[in-house]
Amino acid sequence: MNTGHAAIDLSMYPTLAGLEQEEQSDKPHPMALLLDEIEESFLAPQAGEIRSGTIVDKRPHELLVDIGFKSEGIVNGREMDRIREMLDSLEVGDEVPVYVMREDREGNLMLSISRAQAEKDWERAEELMQSQTVFEGEVAAHNRGGVIVKIGQVRGFVPASQLSSESQGQSIEDADNADDRWANLVGRALMLKVIDIDRRRNRLILSERLAVREWRRQQKEQLLETLTEGDVYDGVISSIADFGAFVDLGGADGLIHLSELSWNRVNHPSEVVKVGQDVKVQILSVDQERRRIGLSLRRLQPQPWDLVEDHYEVGQIVRGRITKLVNFGAFARLDKDGIEGLIHVSELAEHRVNHPKEIVAEGQEYDLRIIRIDVDRRRMGLSLKQALPPTQGGVEVDWRIAPSEESSEADEPGVDESDAAEETAVSEIEETTEAVVG
Repeated sequence: MNTGHAAIDLSMYPTLAGLEQEEQSDKPHPMALLLDEIEESFLAPQAGEIRSGTIVDKRPHELLVDIGFKSEGIVNGREMDRIREMLDSLEVGDEVPVYVMREDREGNLMLSISRAQAEKDWERAEELMQSQTVFEGEVAAHNRGGVIVKIGQVRGFVPASQLSSESQGQSIEDADNADDRWANLVGRALMLKVIDIDRRRNRLILSERLAVREWRRQQKEQLLETLTEGDVYDGVISSIADFGAFVDLGGADGLIHLSELSWNRVNHPSEVVKVGQDVKVQILSVDQERRRIGLSLRRLQPQPWDLVEDHYEVGQIVRGRITKLVNFGAFARLDKDGIEGLIHVSELAEHRVNHPKEIVAEGQEYDLRIIRIDVDRRRMGLSLKQALPPTQGGVEVDWRIAPSEESSEADEPGVDESDAAEETAVSEIEETTEAVVG
């Protein structure tokens, strides 16, 4: 029966005939042996290769690790010392990465777990460098130039110039040994970025300063999406400038302008707050485009003029500090809550006074009597002469019917000309206060 296939005469192909015969025998063909050798050469571990192995025996001074080769590899000697900290956690049957080092004179394959881990750690460091990811690392040691942080088995260096301002503030400036300057940072966790890497030179440079900056940027982006005007937040004073104080709201800084620190006039933020102080602030504005956050401290505090009638009454003797001199009088700030009142020139002394500087000086404190309170206009009239005891030149005056600033002004020659100036000066004080008061 013709099947359509021609029969092959093996006698015409002795090589094939030999293979067929060999296949029918138990003796392996040389070609098969060659293929096995080639396959084995591919499977044989090469120096510098990292493989995954299984611990098959754990002895006091060595580990036997099966890496899928004809014989187990050995971890011993100095390598055991390098992994001493992790030995207790290693058990028979555990899978571990190993670095193929060499064969010893007896043909044993020498392995390193620490080198394998280091290689993986270098790979991780390179990935962190490429991605510019912010990560956390603990300071393991220090020298005079900075601090050392481990990424697994790899030692990274953070130069002093790359430490954050907060970390720099932790330095020991008066350390007996210059090497001890950064001792306070050992054991502390830092946010870091990889900024330079060179495996050939075993060089890994890290930056806390850039990491903190990036982290704050990310936090600010998140906060800006959630902040609402009027919300109240807890924060910490992070820095102070002449124009205000910056508050850390948890990764993002907002600004309390000088005018929003207190209801009272403030010359410098240091009069009200200090760096590191915990504060509660109100969100005034969120500028998404300019990425700015406006804050207020004073708006969470009572407005002094709203409580003035609870604290003061006409006839009361108060302590006040002279804040400003003008032709028609002197302004004084009360110590209790910073409310400012006017001592008209006619209320400085019994005798005629041409200018307040003849009687008082800026920055000096005096006992004063309240002779008028105008809550609606937020003005207070004060008198120096009516607060003085008779022995110091004071006179017995019934302050309840004492002339007001308006009636006093009417008795003064040329007072009409000073009305505009007085109103302007008072307005300036009010504007300053309103900038403070809002």
